[in-house]
Amino acid sequence: MDPLPNPSPLATRLRNTLLRYHGIADGEWRVAKKTKDATVWRKPSEEFSGYLYKAEGVVEDVTNRIVDHIRPGPYRLDWDSLMTSMDILETFEENCCVMRYTTAGQLWNIIAPREFVDFSYTTTYEDGLLTCGISLDYGEVRPHFVRGFNHPCGWFCVPLKDCPSHSLLTGYIQTELRGMLPQSAVDTAMSSTLANFYSDLKKALKS
Repeated sequence: MDPLPNPSPLATRLRNTLLRYHGIADGEWRVAKKTKDATVWRKPSEEFSGYLYKAEGVVEDVTNRIVDHIRPGPYRLDWDSLMTSMDILETFEENCCVMRYTTAGQLWNIIAPREFVDFSYTTTYEDGLLTCGISLDYGEVRPHFVRGFNHPCGWFCVPLKDCPSHSLLTGYIQTELRGMLPQSAVDTAMSSTLANFYSDLKKALKS
């Protein structure tokens, strides 16, 4: 088990990685799923043998409120159907923490419940916000869970220029679920999970 990292260099590295993903040319992505709420693309990850996913959609709300629903805090558990528990293990400053969370089984439990321990960081980006995270090898794995690993992930949320009460939400996710899983099941689950994330988030913001 690793000790907790120094948060400042990790936060800088994480932010720079997400900015690099955000600059990847459109032609490098392949559409994985399209719904009325979001489009999901993917490309091979540079971090592991799976995919880096990009999801994008317009959300009818202001940037700060959307990000408050996504980042670690009281809102996330209320609406995210995939997340079953969340504990803040360490808070470094207001926008920076380590959290442990668990996820429900997926695809008729072909994918069993997972546990993650993530470093989370939220910062400004253009006129909006970036909230990002990466998994840490920290803490004992609880029984009945497989420990998954999130390679650098994050959500850019910026107000639309011509309609500031709406925001463009763009996410980059690359989750290594680990355990004995068929890759095709993982790929199906990831695309659907990201599309559902947008519809669930929109419902939560309207309620």
